[in-house]
Amino acid sequence: MSGPSHLGALADELYAAWRSRTAVPPLRSRSDLPAPLTLADAYGIQQRFVDARLAAGETVVGKKVGATSKAVQDLLGVDRPDFGQLLSGMRVADGGVIDLDRLVQPRAEAELAFVLKADLVGPGITAADVLVATDHVAPCIEIVDSRIEHWDIGIVDTVADNASCGEFVIGEATADPLDVDLTMAGMIVEVDGEIVTTGCGAAVLGGPANAIAWLANTLGELGLPFRAGEVILSGSQSVLVDVEAGNELRCTIGGLGSCSVRFTREGTS
Repeated sequence: MSGPSHLGALADELYAAWRSRTAVPPLRSRSDLPAPLTLADAYGIQQRFVDARLAAGETVVGKKVGATSKAVQDLLGVDRPDFGQLLSGMRVADGGVIDLDRLVQPRAEAELAFVLKADLVGPGITAADVLVATDHVAPCIEIVDSRIEHWDIGIVDTVADNASCGEFVIGEATADPLDVDLTMAGMIVEVDGEIVTTGCGAAVLGGPANAIAWLANTLGELGLPFRAGEVILSGSQSVLVDVEAGNELRCTIGGLGSCSVRFTREGTS
């Protein structure tokens, strides 16, 4: 890995934590670093962490915007959105099963996924550009998972940890983004048939397409384009939900449809 050796060492530590399903102390408070980590350092660590997973055989299938809603920012103690990279090993089929033993500190959130039909290369991307470049949208359940102990994260911790990516489910229900009011459409999240939280697209930077535009422009400044065919997760519209083995979680978006996933642990059903 190129770059300062301490950044590579932190990336190796996060990759080892991901492989062993363990957590590590927060990066931002390490006393042995030559200087406090910057946001640029954190994105460098993230890329090295992702590169290690790519070297092990995974592929990049998309991107995600994280910490877009005020509720999630307040819960996690961060003050701005971040982004992470979605890898092939993270995707779970709609209606499928997630083994919680594959994860460290999983929590669930529901959001809207965009699937692109054209490249989006920032800066200068608008919400209208996002809608034109989108093939379809779908309901999504994301299982976020921090490799940082006790979810004690600041912005550099979560960015370095690939925006706390865990696994994700894209619904089979899809729609043209121009056929759904993405900003005002209501969302209901149920666990075992009981409503546990609600939200709407406006909670995400004023609308999910705004979040995708923000990410396209942020990535453009880093030389990272969105490519046709990629899945882009626009950010949670509600609070994080704790899940246990045996739970079934369902996300329903008005005018679009739903997706679901069931949780288990090894040896349970």
